[in-house]
Amino acid sequence: MPIIKSAKKKMRQDIKRQKHNQLYINAYKQVINSIKKTKEKSKVVELIKKAYCAIDRAAKKKIIHANKARRMKSNIAKLAAKK
Repeated sequence: MPIIKSAKKKMRQDIKRQKHNQLYINAYKQVINSIKKTKEKSKVVELIKKAYCAIDRAAKKKIIHANKARRMKSNIAKLAAKK
């Protein structure tokens, strides 16, 4: 535990930011998992759009790196091509 006042504040800020960032991470992970489970082609196309949107949003907010976002979108496209 931090002792200095500024360190305590920094810890509070970090926890708050971590919770906020986790919302964006959970959003794209949830959509990706639903793509993996879905068997219907029409639903897959719709879910891909949602996944791309969620990934782009996380990349825009600097929660994930831009290259990671591109890689994830590529992997989703490959996954959808198999279905």
